[in-house]
Amino acid sequence: MVEVREWGRDDTVRFLRVPGPADDKYSRGVVAVRTGSAEYPGAAVLSVEAAWRAGAGYVRYVGSAADAVLARRPETVASSDIGRTRADAWVIGSGTDAAARTPEETDALRLILDSTVPVIVDAGALDLAPGATAPVLATPHAGELVRLRERLQLAPQGSGDRAADAAQTAGALGRTVLLKGASTLVAASDGSVISVSRAPGWLATAGAGDVLGGMLGALVAANPDAALAETAAAGAWLHGHAARFAAGMADGGRGRPIVALDVAEALPHAIADLLS
Repeated sequence: MVEVREWGRDDTVRFLRVPGPADDKYSRGVVAVRTGSAEYPGAAVLSVEAAWRAGAGYVRYVGSAADAVLARRPETVASSDIGRTRADAWVIGSGTDAAARTPEETDALRLILDSTVPVIVDAGALDLAPGATAPVLATPHAGELVRLRERLQLAPQGSGDRAADAAQTAGALGRTVLLKGASTLVAASDGSVISVSRAPGWLATAGAGDVLGGMLGALVAANPDAALAETAAAGAWLHGHAARFAAGMADGGRGRPIVALDVAEALPHAIADLLS
């Protein structure tokens, strides 16, 4: 049985970096985002919004949904040149489909995954995670984990023990895996597992994973020397905490329906609460 560490509020606070007088937009963290598609431009909007709201000092968008992103967040710098894009963390894959990916897009994603910059890998880019040389944080949901395990030549359905399966997948990948769910599990390649149980049921809504990806990008960019698994756990806990604010559950109560953008917009309030 895999030993699982429970993550909490005090653990998360350590990853919220408050800027000081010597900081500028670059030192606060530069997040580069390649998410969204013609079919799912909203994924790009949500991941970029979340990166900004989680405290990134600079967000670059490199993808096909620039018009939608800039209409919502004009602060974002849109660019098409990956090689010249400065980044402290990349977010890729959300709102894309590997089956519809062009060879040119595959080459662009591989260029990101073969760099030295940490990469949050979701959805339509998860198939490229095996073999990546960059520090990778893969963020599958249960169905995506099955497909990732197939690619890693592991038993697709696993053992039924989520923690053990997440740890095995991370070990085979040689990278960090964040398995989404009512209880999120973060497994490092050394077999250690962290459990994050802060999320309310209202967070089970379309686009919530896109918000999580952008948030993780901001936290990874702001904490370059921290263990990737711990930064991921902090992001997952903050994601759930922001959802509780968005759903009106910060002071107790059963809450109310929310959409993913509500969670991104609640992030500054959730962060302020943690820093108070």
